[in-house]
Amino acid sequence: MQLPRVLVATGVMASFVLCGVMGVRGQVPADQLAKAPKEARAFTIFSTSGVNGHSYVWTAPDGAQMSRESILLRGQVWEIDQEVRLGADHMPRLWVVRGVNPNGDAAESFRIEGQQASWKSPVDKGEAKYAAPAFYYAMGGTSSGGTAVFIETLLASPGRTMATLPGGRAQAEKLTEATVGKGATERKVTAWAVTGLGPSPVPIWTTAEGKFFGTVGGLACLPAGYEDALKTLQQAQDEALAARSPVVARQLLKDGSSAIAFVHVRAFVDGIRFVDDQTVVVEGGKITAVGSATTTKVPAGAKVIDGKGKTLTPGLWDAHQHILDDSAGPFLLALGITSVRDPGNDNDLTLARAKRRAAGELLMPHVYPSVLIDGKGPNAAQLGVVVGSQEELLAAVRKAKAEGFLGIKFYGTIKPEWIAPAAAEAHRLGLHVHGHVPAGMLPSEAIAAGYDELTHIYFESMEAMPKDVVATSNGINRFNGTGQFAKDMDLTKPPMKTLLETMVAKKTVADPTLLVAEMLFVPENGDLAPAYTPYVGTLPPATERSFRQGGFAVPKGATREQFRQSFKKLEELVGLMHKDGIPIVAGTDWTGMELVRELELYVEAGFTPAEALAAATIAPARLVGVDGSTGTIAVGRNADLVLVEGDPSKRIGDLRNTRWVVMDGHLMDADELRKASGFSGRPKMGD
Repeated sequence: MQLPRVLVATGVMASFVLCGVMGVRGQVPADQLAKAPKEARAFTIFSTSGVNGHSYVWTAPDGAQMSRESILLRGQVWEIDQEVRLGADHMPRLWVVRGVNPNGDAAESFRIEGQQASWKSPVDKGEAKYAAPAFYYAMGGTSSGGTAVFIETLLASPGRTMATLPGGRAQAEKLTEATVGKGATERKVTAWAVTGLGPSPVPIWTTAEGKFFGTVGGLACLPAGYEDALKTLQQAQDEALAARSPVVARQLLKDGSSAIAFVHVRAFVDGIRFVDDQTVVVEGGKITAVGSATTTKVPAGAKVIDGKGKTLTPGLWDAHQHILDDSAGPFLLALGITSVRDPGNDNDLTLARAKRRAAGELLMPHVYPSVLIDGKGPNAAQLGVVVGSQEELLAAVRKAKAEGFLGIKFYGTIKPEWIAPAAAEAHRLGLHVHGHVPAGMLPSEAIAAGYDELTHIYFESMEAMPKDVVATSNGINRFNGTGQFAKDMDLTKPPMKTLLETMVAKKTVADPTLLVAEMLFVPENGDLAPAYTPYVGTLPPATERSFRQGGFAVPKGATREQFRQSFKKLEELVGLMHKDGIPIVAGTDWTGMELVRELELYVEAGFTPAEALAAATIAPARLVGVDGSTGTIAVGRNADLVLVEGDPSKRIGDLRNTRWVVMDGHLMDADELRKASGFSGRPKMGD
């Protein structure tokens, strides 16, 4: 998963501004970016897995606020600098970003001249009348300097709220406090929950004086010397956000004691077929009746929901969803997602959220988690359990079982020779084994070593990639190599034909996340990713702007058209896998909004709409062993359901049009869930 803004795990990887030149042209090499002076404030960008980069902030002699940042994240590189100049109203009057990010040239600029504001970023350009103070919220930038300018300006604004450009409004609310450091370095810091930028509150930490201190999350950005404060701040932040969750749950969950009857509805039953004019009854958290609307009795006193023109499906599954915070719960439920497989996260937070959900204090889909394990190295996965030996790996597997996790997800820097003994131990303990294929290993070798499932379609393609791509597949080459060479794969001949035969024989499951390949291979900067087209106009401007960030930069010697051809070959591969009977589970590895796009791609690849829907319902339920209780509409199953406007048996995209969601027998209004998640309205209906 790409982390351009999640770098600070908040959506606030703000902006850079350098040199005060509007319309910066040409990618600036790293050695020509600004040099941080000795007196600059130093920040470390890191996670529990290790250090990923460094950032520096300083004030130039002429008053410009400067920053410089270098990041290496699983092969993805950011080399950025920034200058910000404030105007008389204390808002930025000039903002310039230079350098490179995984999408290519990071150049971005903003300026105010008279009463006119204008901007140009990698994804857009525009102008607006500047008649009142407003803060330019940049598309990219440093996770220290950009965020510092933003939060310090916001806290100094009346009511801690301010208008933002190109649109929207941000507001800060005090979240919690903590004490970090020892002795002379001890200080009290405050977390602020910032709203208006995205669906989730954005936590940002400041000093007692209101100056930027740092951010924590999937990756942290903290002052050098305060790295050991990560756990303290993460716990304080999570507990403060968690304190809000019981209120949200009470507001959005309807009483689950009354019967519910969906009448005259099209229903997706038995995990395989759509049936018209059905009545489905829910009582006591279970489905108690499914049958013809003309003959199925509706219990007295039941809440009756008219299903004419609508379709009732099992609650959707996102089989690859990393839960970042409590607000993910209402957000995913608004999309009709009632079950999630989380293939790697902060284990302590995952366990804590499970307890709070069980106690009724957290509104969240059912979560089926795995422990992410990686080896040591510069490309180690953030949030992973990092091991340095086979013995440590085996210990991590045993700990995962002891703590109640359901699976083990291996990552790309683990030594290939450690996989077989670790997979054997996982299987002995009853754990599912899945993940990325370690660098230097072929997917067929991973299956032989014990993989039950392969994650991401580009790892299946490694079977046919050049040796130098396979050897570096734990870095950017899992994208660049596949983008360049997948188009040339012959899927009807070895080695790909042999791999598919092996997957069929071993009943190996595939978690393709095909939409990730589409988003990273197909669009140019500024193109709107198809997954988001229906949501335009329903989310904050800063979020919608990120929908146009485009794909990864194409390496020298390759073209965007080659990458697009490779994506089509990967799509063809998923279709062939399905035709051969290889189990496919649908996941996003993104926000969840992309799930229906994943299913649309399956239909393009040759699935029927019913088969595509099965990949997001019964197939993942079967994978984690709960298909006897959920994943389909049948008498006796748990009442996890979603009612959508339209007919996904003909147009799978209608699954976006959620109207009612049922989880564990509790009814939720999809519009109320959307409102609580920052959506301003429903997605657009398809043509």
